[in-house]
Amino acid sequence: MITRDQSALLAPVERDLRLDLFRGIGLWMIFLDHIPHDVVAWLTLRNYGFSDAAEFFVFISGYLVGWIYGPIVAGGWFLAALKRLWRRAGEMYVAHIMLFLLFTAQIARTVRRFDNPMYADEFNVHNFLDHPDILIGQALSLRYKPVNLDVLPLYITLVLAAPFIVWGLVRRPNLTLAASVVLYVLARRFDWNIASYPPGTTWYFNPFCWQLMFVFAAWCGVGQIDKIATWVWSKAVMGLAAAWLAFAFLIVMTWHIPALEALIPKWMIKAIYPIDKTDLDMLRFTHFLALAIWMTYFIPRHWKALRLKWVHPVILCGQHSLPIFCLSVFLSFSAHWILMQYTRGVWEQLAVSFAGFVIMFGAAWLLDRAERVPSLFVKVTDVDDEREAAAEGVPVTVIGAAPARR
Repeated sequence: MITRDQSALLAPVERDLRLDLFRGIGLWMIFLDHIPHDVVAWLTLRNYGFSDAAEFFVFISGYLVGWIYGPIVAGGWFLAALKRLWRRAGEMYVAHIMLFLLFTAQIARTVRRFDNPMYADEFNVHNFLDHPDILIGQALSLRYKPVNLDVLPLYITLVLAAPFIVWGLVRRPNLTLAASVVLYVLARRFDWNIASYPPGTTWYFNPFCWQLMFVFAAWCGVGQIDKIATWVWSKAVMGLAAAWLAFAFLIVMTWHIPALEALIPKWMIKAIYPIDKTDLDMLRFTHFLALAIWMTYFIPRHWKALRLKWVHPVILCGQHSLPIFCLSVFLSFSAHWILMQYTRGVWEQLAVSFAGFVIMFGAAWLLDRAERVPSLFVKVTDVDDEREAAAEGVPVTVIGAAPARR
């Protein structure tokens, strides 16, 4: 028999298509940003502000963790949430290792086929080709990562910690967020990071710093943002956010137009640089928050455009973010190889970029079709499985209630 508390937890979860849309756009930006000197990459966020697709993904992941698992942990189902999140971390670990092996094999084949060692050096694969016996072990421990494969280890680490983060947010949300801020400050002050390979290097995405974005997003996801919504979307805060976005735009334009650099005082240049991505510089963090404030203002939860057909392919990519991200890594290298090996003309850049979009959208459509073929019903063995299935938009019938785990 399903208790009243269990029925509340098993209530349908309406999917927020905005998150899928932004994840899909983020995947598109990652694909373009990983193609060096691609003219289409001028459409991505990093050319107009301090933050980029990395902040998109970490924030959305954290928000979903808080939104989906907050009620589950609050209902006393901590072990159910831990099992599901750690299983997800295991899936991402397997995906990372498979991506690593296939990606290095793709580069190795290109190096040998075209007798061009540049690709191995450019993508940090030459060490693996010289010492595969050593590098395999380093890759399995997430210490060795070729270029463009840095983000999944960060996600794995954050998702492993997610059950305990949500547990703290459910019981003491503000104290947990404050602890995250303290860890961020200490990590930057004392250069805390995880050792990488070769010796003397560290992770490109420092998890001790990037956890702040994840925890803040989860804090919003468990409902704390609703308590300060009036203040966040007040005219004063939105005006400040708009000014910050304009300032970031001006600074970034100086990177592309040297003549504009004369407009920036030297003391300000010393104050803001370097804008560090590894340790999540506060300029990047606040720029993303300012952008999020305005995006959520103009794009409400039930925005009609989210149902338009031309938006659907992007949303599908966001709904299958892990496999599409892995595919985008291969596509970006393939596009880079085509442009370097044959031609770098503008029309060719447009062609390979468009082809990449079509392949990503096609793969997402096939994955969506495949998920709907086996059955229209899901047997529920855990409360969190049901909530996630509902959040994914899959019709669910409860066949059996999960045993209470308190």
